[in-house]
Amino acid sequence: MIRVQDLTKTYGEQRAIDAISFEIEAGEILGFLGPNGAGKTTTMKIITCFMPATSGKVEIDGLDVFDHSLEIRRKIGYLPETTPLYPEMNVTEYLGFIQVLRKMPQSRRRSRLQEMVELCGLGEVMHKDIGELSKGYRQRVGLAQAIIHDPEILILDEPTIGLDPNQVVEIRQLISTLGERKTLILCTHILSEVEAACNRVLIINRGKIVADGTPQTLRAGLHGKQRLLVQIRAAADPAAVTRKLGDLPGAEIAARPAMEAGVVGAEITSNKDQDLREQVFRLVADAGWVLLEMRREIQSLEDVFRDLTRAA
Repeated sequence: MIRVQDLTKTYGEQRAIDAISFEIEAGEILGFLGPNGAGKTTTMKIITCFMPATSGKVEIDGLDVFDHSLEIRRKIGYLPETTPLYPEMNVTEYLGFIQVLRKMPQSRRRSRLQEMVELCGLGEVMHKDIGELSKGYRQRVGLAQAIIHDPEILILDEPTIGLDPNQVVEIRQLISTLGERKTLILCTHILSEVEAACNRVLIINRGKIVADGTPQTLRAGLHGKQRLLVQIRAAADPAAVTRKLGDLPGAEIAARPAMEAGVVGAEITSNKDQDLREQVFRLVADAGWVLLEMRREIQSLEDVFRDLTRAA
């Protein structure tokens, strides 16, 4: 288990992390989200013992990161945003070097290296210099160095940044495989990756935790709103139609382009516990309009993220 309590990090007068607290259970796949500069990377660097906190406490399996740094480093595999690779080494040499740094037993190194080749798909490049590899293969090597010592916890900071769509799919599949056997923290701002791989989401903004829940609960509007998409055929002026829709209690209206003449499209947003479908139906019927479509959409994770992190 990872336990973070009142964690704060300041740089001079700037507060990068502001007294955040959360826990991560063993076996969870956590998406740690936030805009650039929100405090994601700083938090991960403290958890991985790369930098000290200004105040607060972080414990991993009951061990304090300040007092038990070496023990905790053995438990964690970390892939930072800038992958720590040596371009002049070939893949075999580099991973062997990491094994030495990790003080892996000599008897275990050859078999573990072969496991990394199979798990990370490195068979074709093991004897190539890292500097000659594609971005996708370099990320695979970075993942291999993060897990070669078989850590209990794996922390990945923007693991697919700069990759092409095919490479993103390959790395995402690898992450899903790793998540079956590790506690995994995925730091990213690519929300599709989080929805595809994570069973819990933390959102940080301006150094504070602003949301914590499963992707499903967040999309369902735990911290946001629900949305109705409607298309109405009406002889009335489109502006008058949207104005009447906007007069419904709690409704926020945004016009949407309609596909044909005489049809008004609108997006009706309301609070998560307010269902406006019946009121919309009655309004359309009383006005003599024709309701062509009414569809309720659950708020997307992207909508939740934007609502919680937009600049004040």
